[in-house]
Amino acid sequence: MKKKFKISLAWQIVIGLVLGVIVGAVFYQNENVVTYLQPLGTIFLNLIKMIVVPIIVSTLIVGVAGTGDMKQLGRLGGKTLIYFEVITTIAIVIGILAANIFQPGAGINMNELQQTDISTYVDTAHAVEEDGGPFDIIVGIVPTNVVSAMASGNMLAIIFFSVIFGLGVAAIGERGKPVLAVAQGVADAMFWVTNLVMKFAPIGVFGLIAVTVSKFGLSSLIPLGKLALLVYGAMIFFVIVVLGITAKLVKINIFTLIKVVKDELILAFSTSSSETVLPRLMEKTEKMGCPRDIVSFVIPTGYSFNLDGSTLYQAIAAIFIAQMYGIELSLMEQITLILVLMITSKGIAGVPGVSFVVLLATLGSVGIPLEGLAFIAGIDRILDMARTAVNVVGNTLSVFVMSKWEKRFDQGQYDAYVSNLSAQPTTQKA
Repeated sequence: MKKKFKISLAWQIVIGLVLGVIVGAVFYQNENVVTYLQPLGTIFLNLIKMIVVPIIVSTLIVGVAGTGDMKQLGRLGGKTLIYFEVITTIAIVIGILAANIFQPGAGINMNELQQTDISTYVDTAHAVEEDGGPFDIIVGIVPTNVVSAMASGNMLAIIFFSVIFGLGVAAIGERGKPVLAVAQGVADAMFWVTNLVMKFAPIGVFGLIAVTVSKFGLSSLIPLGKLALLVYGAMIFFVIVVLGITAKLVKINIFTLIKVVKDELILAFSTSSSETVLPRLMEKTEKMGCPRDIVSFVIPTGYSFNLDGSTLYQAIAAIFIAQMYGIELSLMEQITLILVLMITSKGIAGVPGVSFVVLLATLGSVGIPLEGLAFIAGIDRILDMARTAVNVVGNTLSVFVMSKWEKRFDQGQYDAYVSNLSAQPTTQKA
């Protein structure tokens, strides 16, 4: 009997990406592309958003109720936030060093650059500045209405409620077992739904990429090619060197990890959305030997506090704009930039265009003209693809770091998963 040829999910997404670029380039500035193809991408992203909250809530309740140890949860939370702060600070420093060494903004003729309307980002930045201080972020973690928090996608508030509810389920003992069984059933069902939704990923990617290329074209890359190359180069360096060393310290091979999550990386890169891969990452890291309570706490929290790719990009972009305007930032001003980015880049992951919003809230602190962002907005989607992929690698690795740090990592389960992956044919269906 002839063996049926199957294309893996990763290759299906790549095909969707390539076709999207071709269609977008052929129908550049054609409004019909937006009219007919935008719904494909929007529906796919909506499907992902639909399943994210139920998965986070159910898995956290199951994980926390299974542990029921407030002291252990507090220790995990403290270690997680320390790790996130250290790794994102390293990303910021690498971004600033890369921009200073390679000078991507030097000699740029601003007359050749196309300006893009950023008024939406400006309005959002003002709103964030009004209620986005460190204490406001802490206050915002505690929801006044959990349904409202879930509807708005307030990840920190959702995590807070789920942890408290899980502790409550654990505290009532036998009476909590039916609730725990329901939460487990919801989690299992939602992971099944996730696998179903992922079958539509190539179509969603095709629609998203076609619309983006048709709007901005490929020519917008040419004047800012040096910036794009530096951002991608710095991202690759960060993953291989910084995350590679971090992985080595916990006896994980970074390239093996990338191979395991390659489908999710391609999807995140194509859609510029980390949210699209959150359910699958949680499922995979648990299968690879990380405890469910650590997985369900660390990955969602990382979406607010561990945006390695985004912070690295923000540092490069800030220095780039300063160089473009001929502004030389002193050492003290660059240190100020690091400190401000460390604060402003936390806790607003759910804000649309988060990287631009952070930059708008940051540039003024060191006297860099905000108008400079209008010149790089046109290629932001191309750069966003890289930083999203790095965010995914960073968040995936963080689960292993925390599992090892807590001495609860199942090395045998990890080895078995990796061995099984190596034995599978490349044409296997995802």
